[in-house]
Amino acid sequence: MRKATAPPRKPLFGTELSVLNVGLASFAEEIVRAGGSASQVAWQPPANGDAETGATLARLVNAPAIEAANSKACEAFLAAQPMLSGVGVAREVLKGMSGRTILHSGPPIAWSRMCGPMRGAIVGAILFEGWADDAKRATAMAASGDIAFAPCHHSAAVGPMSGVISPSMPVWIVRNAKQGNSAFSNLNEGLGKVLRFGANSPEVIARLKWMADVLAPALRGALEVMGETPVKPLMAQALHMGDEVHNRNVAASSLLVKRLAPALLKTRTALADIAAVLDFIAGNDHFFLNISMASCKAMLDAAQGVPNSSMVTAMARNGVEFGIRVSGLGDRWFTTPAPVVDGLYFPGYTIADAAPDLGDSAITETAGVGGFAMAAAPAIVKFVGGTPQDAAANTLAMGHITMVRNDAFTLPTLDFAGTPACIDIRRVVDTGILPVINTGIAHREPGVGQIGAGVTRAPLACFTQAVAALGAVVPPGKE
Repeated sequence: MRKATAPPRKPLFGTELSVLNVGLASFAEEIVRAGGSASQVAWQPPANGDAETGATLARLVNAPAIEAANSKACEAFLAAQPMLSGVGVAREVLKGMSGRTILHSGPPIAWSRMCGPMRGAIVGAILFEGWADDAKRATAMAASGDIAFAPCHHSAAVGPMSGVISPSMPVWIVRNAKQGNSAFSNLNEGLGKVLRFGANSPEVIARLKWMADVLAPALRGALEVMGETPVKPLMAQALHMGDEVHNRNVAASSLLVKRLAPALLKTRTALADIAAVLDFIAGNDHFFLNISMASCKAMLDAAQGVPNSSMVTAMARNGVEFGIRVSGLGDRWFTTPAPVVDGLYFPGYTIADAAPDLGDSAITETAGVGGFAMAAAPAIVKFVGGTPQDAAANTLAMGHITMVRNDAFTLPTLDFAGTPACIDIRRVVDTGILPVINTGIAHREPGVGQIGAGVTRAPLACFTQAVAALGAVVPPGKE
């Protein structure tokens, strides 16, 4: 009788196994506990496992119509040339500012739903305009329906924090010399008790009037002497000097003063007023922020309205909702509740005191600077928290959800690589990597002001909504 022989041992089982585990980490842990080797892959299904969104996303990835549209949108964004063109009066240069209209940050919102800082800022704007003579009457007017409210973005404008712009306020004018569109922003008041954080005391109103009566005419005259000034080179140089041109604008503001000072001296502005203007700007490291925001808005608006494009052209918050707009989806907002930022708080304040995330300043991140350029500004971590390594890691992570590198804005700490730019809603939903945003934190009550700063993320729900909407625009067979 023939003796049975064992089958030959396969080479696979004669070597040490190393398991690559995707899914539950406990599987890998058991293998290691038994003496094996296992590596855990950090992966999760797209859209938090929502099957319908995942199916839509699968159809949109690599769709030729979307890829062609994105190429066009990205090209327009990169080609844009924002020029600091002048200083105007809101009612004269912004569309939709007729009558008693007040613009605000973020997506559309009614007075009854506004957060404390935005309400306080609107009351201050009413007092500044002279439509009411005390805060009580101004509040009643705002609640009565006598005032029309609209997002800054609907008038090609942006504003930090509450973002409030009323008809008589001065605004920066930034013209895109390449495509011809313009964008606008109010002037930065500085820190402390300021309108954008909801303060509306007589001191705040007096400062706003000085800005309208002295600061704005002086700046207008200086810009007439200077002529249109390219903003991209200023931003690029500031990135090389440690700014990220959102929450850190020390270098950019200094570079601007360097250009403004000699021009101011060539105007007919009184020397006392020139001294006051330069003193005001020199004492406000955030002065350039509003120019940066308007420039980013001008660049992104150049890419808006490309059919089928999945490129994000705005991210904004009104203290209640966080919203995004997408190039190929028109003027629609995709919104979800705004997060409360868990950041660094000034002494005496905690997250319980904070308003939800607020402001149009995330337009900088949408354009690939701000939080996307944190690698350029390691000192920012002292303001928003974390380490210089975290700052670089945030910039590198944003490369996974963007479509291009912007060689106009390079990062010395990353071997002068361009900033990651042109956020793709498909990549956000597919990877689960959320856009990072540097942000100031406002107190939930009007007038208290800034109580901290931190790093937050855009909520996923905005992007899943947009993917679903894009799926309806690009039906099966069209791609």
